[in-house]
This record gives sequence, C-alpha cells and structure tokens, in this order.
Amino acid sequence: MSSSIVINNACVVTPGEVLPDAAVRIEGGQIAEIATSPLNGKRVINAGGAYIFPGFVDIHSDAIEKGIEPRPNTFFPVEIAVPELDKKIAACGITTMYHSLSFAEMEVGLRSNSTAAGIIRQIHGFGHKLKVNTKIHARFEITDLGAVPFLEELIRENLINLFSFMDHSPGQGQFSDIIAYKSYYGPVYGKSDAEMDEIIARKKKAKEGESQIAIEQLIGLCKQHGIAIASHDDDSREKIQWLNKNGISLTEFPVNIEAVRAASDHGIKVCLGSPNVVRGQSQARNMSAREAITWGYGDILCSDYSPMTMLHAVLTLEQLGILQLPEAVNMVSLNPAQAVGIGDQTGSITVGKHADLILVDHSDDFPRILKTFVRGHEIYATC
Repeated sequence: MSSSIVINNACVVTPGEVLPDAAVRIEGGQIAEIATSPLNGKRVINAGGAYIFPGFVDIHSDAIEKGIEPRPNTFFPVEIAVPELDKKIAACGITTMYHSLSFAEMEVGLRSNSTAAGIIRQIHGFGHKLKVNTKIHARFEITDLGAVPFLEELIRENLINLFSFMDHSPGQGQFSDIIAYKSYYGPVYGKSDAEMDEIIARKKKAKEGESQIAIEQLIGLCKQHGIAIASHDDDSREKIQWLNKNGISLTEFPVNIEAVRAASDHGIKVCLGSPNVVRGQSQARNMSAREAITWGYGDILCSDYSPMTMLHAVLTLEQLGILQLPEAVNMVSLNPAQAVGIGDQTGSITVGKHADLILVDHSDDFPRILKTFVRGHEIYATC
C-alpha cells in the first residue's frame, strides 16, 4: 500500500548532500517529509543504515529488443517479454524506464518499422499492469525513410515520450570505418559479408536522398507535441552546432572528446552509458565515459543495453573519487528526469515529488537493492 510509510535509520541521498541517520515519510504516493531523526507512521521500515536513493530514470535502454528477440529470429510474445522485463528492471532500481525501440528497417535485429510500432501500441495497452513508470523512446535511423509515416502517426497519437535520431552509416559516428561496422553487426546478427555489403549500399543510397528533410520534419512535429528530442553518436563540433541551431538540448553517446566539449560549450546535456562506466571502456572502442566524467563532461547515465549496471556505475564513480555520491546519483535520477521534462515529478528525494525510491544495502563490497518503490508502492523487495 502507498497510504503511509516511514523509512527510518537511512542515509538519504538528496541532490546536494547525504543525510545520515535520516528518515523519509511517504503519504499518498508522494514524499511528504524528510527528517534528520526517526518518524512515526502506520508502517515503519528500519533501513538499518542503508542508502535511500531516488529511483533511477533510464532514458535509453535497448533491453526490450533483446527481451523480445534474445537470439536472431527467435521471438517471444510481447505479452510475456515486457511484463517479465518489468520485474527485472524494478530489481535493478529503475523506477522510470524509457523503452527504446528502433525504427531502422534497413538495419539488423528487431528493427522492422511495423513491428516496432506494434510493440509500442502493445506496451501502452498494458496500462497500470506494469509496475515501473513506463515510457517510450523512439529511435529513428535517418537512412530509413520508410519509418517516417509510422513515427508521424505515433507522435500525433502521443504514444512517444522521447525521440532520437541516429546514423549508423559506417565512416562516421559510432563506426569510424566499414570494417568496424561489419565486424560488429555481422557476428552479432549472423549476417554474411555479402549481406552486410548490401545493407551498407542501401544505407549510402538513402543517406544521399531526403534524410535531412525527414529529420527536420520529425523534429518539428515532436516540438509541436512537446516531445523531448535527442541526437545519437555525435562525433564533431559541427554536429553539435547543428543541434544547438535546431534547439536540441540532449546528445546520447557522443563518441569523442571534441563532441562532448562542444556540447558543454553550448549547454547541451550529454548522456553516457552506465556499462561504459562499469567496464571502463566503450564496447565500440570509442570514448571512455569514466574519462569524460573525470574531465568534467557528462550529465546523464543510461543503461544502454544493461539495466543491471546503473547502480554499479553510480558507486564506481563514487569509489574511484571521480564524483561525490550525490553528483553520481544525480546522473541516473534528477539529471535525466530534467532532460526529458519530468524533473518536476520525479528524480530526486524532494518533498512533493513522487515517492520513486530505492533502498540500497552498501554494507559490504557487493551493493544490493533491497526495495524499490514507485509512487509509494513497494514493487520489489528482498527483505
């Protein structure tokens, strides 16, 4: 129940400080009180010195695609995959999830436009059956002009919460050359060299066509409907300047220091991957997120392809002395919430906001999430 809950004896992590031996009161699904001494209530939880973090706001996660298609051409029904994933991400401390669906029919993997649109509609059909705050991040591959009508319809129906555009053409962005592109996608999705050559040729032809017009049309439509917009894999100052000119204030996974510096110069928020922080390197051998944050660049962490890494990324940054704990926590909570326009509702332990909270045991070398609350409802517990 979310009527009245008190959590005592906790280290409460607010946006600016850690409050030891503190307490939080939840009333009606909202944070009603933060105190520096124990509180009384109908249900009282003794945190035993555990942290209370704001629940994680994950604005980019491809986990849904792997949940539905764990192996090439091996599919599970959405009505099974999505609720099961909902349980897993609650256990990872994620209280707001932007499921990322790609509109990239010329790419490989679960990237049929009609399939992606259908999955989005099915997710909306679950309604309150899903425990985590569930939102949609639609990703548009700019070389796939066939995706445009699907996206326009979804945007007009208010079924998208975050829109990003990406260009996975080899020779720029994430893949600096054709060899890197083929060596990644070929083995992962079981494509032959000839099949990869065909994909590359189609992408090149499409890019030489009307992709820029399509991007600008979709950006304009998103702005009309109040949808947050992001760019993906930016690799130059020129690309960042284009974002600034077009009023786009979020870049995902910039691949080099030139791009993150330019983003900082223009006040554009930078989203990096929590797996990169945990591993200490990019899976595509691009910029290290740890290094970027050490240099003072990087505002947001998302789970990218691994929801389990968000908690460990936060504590890695704190343990390595790269950030103070509140700063690290902000990267997975307040900062992403603000970047996508929901910072007034969630993302920090602040009176009046939704009681989206997690209880974290840090008593030994392996941190564990003990409880997850969404709007005051306990949706995951190990104790």
